[in-house]
Amino acid sequence: MKSRNLGAGLGAVSAIGLGCMGMSEFYGPSNKSQSLATLEYALDKGINFFDTADTYGLGRNEELLSSFLARHRDEITLATKFGIVRDGPLEERRIDNTTAYMIKACEASLKRLGIETIDLYYAHRLNPAVPIEDTVGAMAELVKQGKVRGLGLSEVSPATLRRAHAIYPIAAVQSEYSLWTRDPEDGILQTCKELGVAFIPYSPLGRGFLTGKIRSVDDMAADDFRRTSQPRFEGDNLQKNLSVIDALTKFSDSKGCTPAQLALAWVLAQGEHVIPIPGTRTERYIDENIGAGSLSLTEEDISTLGKIAPNGTISGDRYTTEGMQHVNI
Repeated sequence: MKSRNLGAGLGAVSAIGLGCMGMSEFYGPSNKSQSLATLEYALDKGINFFDTADTYGLGRNEELLSSFLARHRDEITLATKFGIVRDGPLEERRIDNTTAYMIKACEASLKRLGIETIDLYYAHRLNPAVPIEDTVGAMAELVKQGKVRGLGLSEVSPATLRRAHAIYPIAAVQSEYSLWTRDPEDGILQTCKELGVAFIPYSPLGRGFLTGKIRSVDDMAADDFRRTSQPRFEGDNLQKNLSVIDALTKFSDSKGCTPAQLALAWVLAQGEHVIPIPGTRTERYIDENIGAGSLSLTEEDISTLGKIAPNGTISGDRYTTEGMQHVNI
């Protein structure tokens, strides 16, 4: 496994990380023993950058990682997040970036994870009512206290990143980025490179769409959130978007790899500061993702892939109207 550097002196991590969200929620039934086996397998194969958040499974995802971390803490760079709150009987979603909540959230994450220091702590989403200077300034206090090693932001605009970076060095920015989510190319990808900030694409396989295994809603579990919270997977949008995977599959066949490997290799080719974190719950897809790191793409290959789904051509937003209000802030 090759390595790439996080920003702000956090050092090197595996060039491909592992997003752990789906092990606890959102993509149908979870299996704890299978997930733990997958975590062990990923580390054994050279993946040492793991991503979670306090909201995933309402804390259960962090708890899942605790026993794994207890066995391998010195081998792992661990990222978690705060800011998305789901409470009440309906688990209604709100964004809280206040200092009081952040302190409480950090302590709760440390307890669930069973560790003393979080390597990379993200503000998961931003509430515009709280100035970014206040949020980052409060997060920096966690670094001084030894509870956090480095700071990250998620789904922010170039202007917000610059304001934040002026307060305290930002190590990483996490945003959705793949062949079918190209909006980071509108500025944040380049701004991260300029400032020496790592860019961490989540859902680099288009939430599974770019694997070629989703052709209809029937290919997803009944309680899969993509059915109701991801407009790109709904009705006519999904049918229109199938042309993307058809073109990608045809090209991957010519390259002797899977569509997922080709899509992930394209993300990796966008810069040495780019560290994707594809999520999976099974060992077989760990091997497939790692294989993408060995693919050699020519400039012509990269250009051809970029033309398969140009920015703005995908049918449907990546979140509901409410969700889209909290990205690129």
